[in-house]
Amino acid sequence: MKSDIQIAQEAKKIPIGKVAARLGIQEKDVEYYGKYKAKIDHRLYKERQDKKDAKVILVTAITPTPAGEGKTTTTVGLGDALNRLGKKTIITLREPSLGPVFGIKGGAAGGGYAQVVPMEDINLHFTGDLHAVGAANNLLAAMLDNHIYQGNVLNIDPRRITWRRALDMNDRQLRAVVDGLGGKTNGVPREDGFDITVASEIMAVFCLAQDLKDLKERLARVVVAYTYQGKPVTAGELNAQGAITALLKEAFNPNLVQTLEQTPAFIHGGPFANIAHGCNSVIATKLAMKLADYVVTEAGFGADLGAEKFIDIKCRLAGIKPAAVVLVASIRALKHHGGCAKEDLGREDLASLEKGKENLEKHLYNITKVYGLPVAVAINRFPTDTKKELELVFNSCEKMKAPVAISEVFTQGGEGGLMLAENVLKLTEQKNDFKYVYPLSLSIKEKIGMIARDVYGAASVAFTKEAEKAIAEYEALGYKELPVCLAKTQYSFSDDAKLLGAPKGFELTVRQVRLSAGAGFVVAITGNIMTLPGLPKVPAAEKIDVNEEGIITGLF
Repeated sequence: MKSDIQIAQEAKKIPIGKVAARLGIQEKDVEYYGKYKAKIDHRLYKERQDKKDAKVILVTAITPTPAGEGKTTTTVGLGDALNRLGKKTIITLREPSLGPVFGIKGGAAGGGYAQVVPMEDINLHFTGDLHAVGAANNLLAAMLDNHIYQGNVLNIDPRRITWRRALDMNDRQLRAVVDGLGGKTNGVPREDGFDITVASEIMAVFCLAQDLKDLKERLARVVVAYTYQGKPVTAGELNAQGAITALLKEAFNPNLVQTLEQTPAFIHGGPFANIAHGCNSVIATKLAMKLADYVVTEAGFGADLGAEKFIDIKCRLAGIKPAAVVLVASIRALKHHGGCAKEDLGREDLASLEKGKENLEKHLYNITKVYGLPVAVAINRFPTDTKKELELVFNSCEKMKAPVAISEVFTQGGEGGLMLAENVLKLTEQKNDFKYVYPLSLSIKEKIGMIARDVYGAASVAFTKEAEKAIAEYEALGYKELPVCLAKTQYSFSDDAKLLGAPKGFELTVRQVRLSAGAGFVVAITGNIMTLPGLPKVPAAEKIDVNEEGIITGLF
């Protein structure tokens, strides 16, 4: 089979203006970035207020494994399949980060014959949104340090600066730095550090804001430091919100592209799926809801992380109520959760699969009982899957009353997702009992406890002294009723990446709690979550090249 980039480069794309026209978007609302990319004026959402909202379908997955699940590929393929069935559908996805693209994870444009294009552009600079977010983040950092250098009227304690610089690349060398060296004119020496751009609170704010006014107000609320007396200092007190908004003004308009089958797709925003909520922008999703009858979207990592944050943060804020959920799994990934060695995943192993399917069953329980939503299972098929293995998983899903379909969108495009699409359409016609995991009125500790016990299956939650102190401080400052964004390893329900399957009775340890006042949530950090990844021993960048004609190779 051809590589993803070969398939994408051979795709028959139509001019993006035609894609927009099919959605009823007028020329005045389209800003072109070449032939196949465009930004759509976000204000079009308010002009379409009289139109009925589309039904939202969330695509999530079992706990991720190195064996692969294919969540984005399934999202794209499902959108194509729905359009093949005559349903006006838009896909909404996050933008890729350059760090993973040149590192190890890869891009975020789908794969095989279920991709969004132009794939190279989307995975590289695209329309410059991530660069704009990085610039906005670093402008705020520069204004903060300049304020201290110019006399520090706000009485900021340099030891309690919480705002870090950002860049869109995996670079472990910059996680912890000392800056301001070289003499008085070079600033005030202090410890500092960098986060990857998608982990910046600016990105989270960008993706949760509903218009430019809301964006600017949220940016003003961002807490960047504390005074010597312990009072929080905001970006608004530095008078930075106007300039930051100006940097983000054009980026705030959603990006329109197309799939290999010319299904429209909004790809906009890319918040870190751990330290933030891991969903595409609210404005892109809500605009899509006014332009189509069905919107297929996804959330980062498994249903314990991405889906929970999609529900408790994004849906709560934006007033979105999903109509159905798709849970993506693969036989290989389930066998991995059952203890099967990586080199044996291609062999039939019913014992490992029997044990590993507990992970699938726990996610199904969470989606139907904890979130109150109907769910369809998509088995992303691999050539090594056997008839007995597929039957075992199908029987398990049937016992839990979850419709299940084999997804072959990677090799067949939308045609390989028709059965899944039919299952999903039936679910969207049902009434559901959609609910949040916790009420906002609970304390921060109580909200963390509900997520840990009800979603993860933990027996208890332990808090370090540092976390206890931070929680007490934030609640005293009036942030008690914010939702909680729990950051933990994506590879387990627990905070230990080695605990596969569906572990029970474990203790979840919260080692640190951070405030994202502008985004509007509190981040509880467990385990060793990094906000600036490093490159692997052999980064993907070593295989990427470009020839004399400008054709890129080696990009997946």
